[in-house]
Amino acid sequence: MTTITAAASATSHSAPGRPRLTQARIVRSEWTKLRSLRSTLFTLLAAVLFVVGLGILISWGRASHWSQESPGDRFGFDPTNTSLSGTYLAQLAIGVLGVLAFSGEYATGMIRATLGAVPKRLPVLWAKAGVFAVVTFVLMTIAAIVAFLGGQAMLSAKHIQTNLTHPGVLTAVIGAGLYLTVVGLLGVALGALLRSTAGGIATLFGILLVLPLIVHFLPSNWSRHIERYLPSNAGQSIINVVHDPSAMQPWTGFFLFLGYAVIAVAAAALVLVRRDA
Repeated sequence: MTTITAAASATSHSAPGRPRLTQARIVRSEWTKLRSLRSTLFTLLAAVLFVVGLGILISWGRASHWSQESPGDRFGFDPTNTSLSGTYLAQLAIGVLGVLAFSGEYATGMIRATLGAVPKRLPVLWAKAGVFAVVTFVLMTIAAIVAFLGGQAMLSAKHIQTNLTHPGVLTAVIGAGLYLTVVGLLGVALGALLRSTAGGIATLFGILLVLPLIVHFLPSNWSRHIERYLPSNAGQSIINVVHDPSAMQPWTGFFLFLGYAVIAVAAAALVLVRRDA
C-alpha cells in the first residue's frame, strides 16, 4: 500500500502532461462511480417509489376510512405527515445506499486504487459525502413534493387536505428531503468507519429503528426524557406540522440530527487517515 500511495503521489504531482489532482476532479470521479452502479439506480428508484407510492396510498386509506376514525384520531391528524409517510421506509433504502458508497469499495478492493490515486484520503470522503448528499436531496425533495401533492389530492375527497402556504407545511416537505439526505450521510460515515456492508447496515438500522424501540420500553419517566434526543426522533420532527408537545421543534430536532451525522463523518475522517486501506 505504501508503494502504491507513493507512486500515485509522485505521478499526480510530477508527471508531465498529467492533469493536476483537484477536488473537482475527485468529485467528478465519485459521481461517475455512483451513477455507473446498477445498485444506485435500483435503490434510488425504490426510495422514490416508497416516498411517492406509500404517501399517496396511505393518504387514500386515511381518506377512505375518515368517517370511521375516532374524535381523538381526527384531532391529531396531520395531513402533511400522512402524505410524507413513505419517508420512514425510504430512509432504509437511502441509508443502505450510503453505507454501500464506501463499504462496497472495501468489499471489492477498489478502495486501494481510490486511495492510491488520492493519497491525502480526506478529499475522497468529502467527495463521496458531497455527491451523495446532492443526489439524495434533489431526488428525495422532488419525490416529497410529488407525494405531498398526490396525497393532498386523495385527502381532498374528505376536505381534510392542506396546502404549501399553510404554516409549517413547506418546511415539512423540504424537511423530508433534508432528513433523508442526513440519513444518507450517516450511512456514508458508517460505511467508512466500519468498512463492512453488513456491519454498517446493522449499525444504521440499530440507530434509526432499534434504539427508539428499546427506549420506548424503558420506564416512562426515563423514556420521555430520552426519546426526543434520539437521532431518528430528533430528525423526523421536521416532517411534522402537528407537533407532539414532548417532541423537539422542527429545526432544533433537525440540527441535532445533523450534528449526530457530522460527528459520525468526523470520526470516519479520523479513522480514514489513521489506518491502512
